[in-house]
Amino acid sequence: MTSSPAPHASSRPVVQVALAEYGNVSQLKVGEAALPAPAAGEVQIRHTAIGVNFVDIYHRTGRYALPALPAVLGVEASGVVEAVGPGVESLHPGQRVAYAGLPAGSYASARNLAADRVIPLPDDIDDDVAASLLLRGITAHMLSAYVYPIKAGDTVLIHAAAGGLGLVMVQWAKALGARVIGTVGSTAKAELAKAHGLDEVILYREQDFGAAILSMTDGRGVDYAIDGIGGTTLVETLGTVRPFGVVASVGQVSGDPAPIDLSLLGPARSISLSRPSVFRFVSDPVRYREGGLATFERLRKGLKAKIGTVLPLAQAAEAQRRLERGETSGSILLRP
Repeated sequence: MTSSPAPHASSRPVVQVALAEYGNVSQLKVGEAALPAPAAGEVQIRHTAIGVNFVDIYHRTGRYALPALPAVLGVEASGVVEAVGPGVESLHPGQRVAYAGLPAGSYASARNLAADRVIPLPDDIDDDVAASLLLRGITAHMLSAYVYPIKAGDTVLIHAAAGGLGLVMVQWAKALGARVIGTVGSTAKAELAKAHGLDEVILYREQDFGAAILSMTDGRGVDYAIDGIGGTTLVETLGTVRPFGVVASVGQVSGDPAPIDLSLLGPARSISLSRPSVFRFVSDPVRYREGGLATFERLRKGLKAKIGTVLPLAQAAEAQRRLERGETSGSILLRP
């Protein structure tokens, strides 16, 4: 049996994937760096699984600017506490933990992080599961409890229903008693989404999703629509929601929409458009832990984690390439 690491470790070499300049995946450079001992209020985490999210691509391209370059990407991971800095009493070496949110820096074999950004992992939650859906679970909690409280009998539209967030959101909404309609890009993704509880599917490459939704709802429209696609899809989605319903814009995979004319929201339609940020949500320590605990509870009640791809940390560029091209279903993990 190996002994536990010392509470205050000296600097150690780590492998990391850093962004040299904003641009394509060629700007992601694999290298080695010296990781100092954790400072006061920090813990040092040895990663066991690293989540890959679309926001990592936004950071790489500069759509969401980082504080400075070069920078290590990644906003989600699980691992083991290797050392604790002065003043940290809530965590200890050897403890399994996970985290989600800013500051970026999870594309590394280990990192230092403020202790209040770290959530202890219960024994019944696997490292890979936590790294694959903690951020998405917190997002689903935010979307279903704060942006629009989903209740039994609601009809919810989820774009990209077979994606990482989509699969979590489908299950979350179903657990709350909603009827869930989803858009997907292929029959294979349709089957995957249905296997996770999707009630009705629309193949958006073959169908006019707006017309299909109105047909499915007898012309009424859905109560709530969640759009992570952006671009013209967001504008078209506004026409699928009932009067006084809500549209949540949570991403822009296909690009930013043009400025939206308020006449598209009302008075004729009288709908609300929300632009919630999970990073703003988790910046509140209370809501952050609330969302994490809600995710763990959903997992215990049957929420399934779909891990579609696991790649070595050094292949972070390939992971982003696959995600950007829409070649994946479920979550992508990097293994240090």
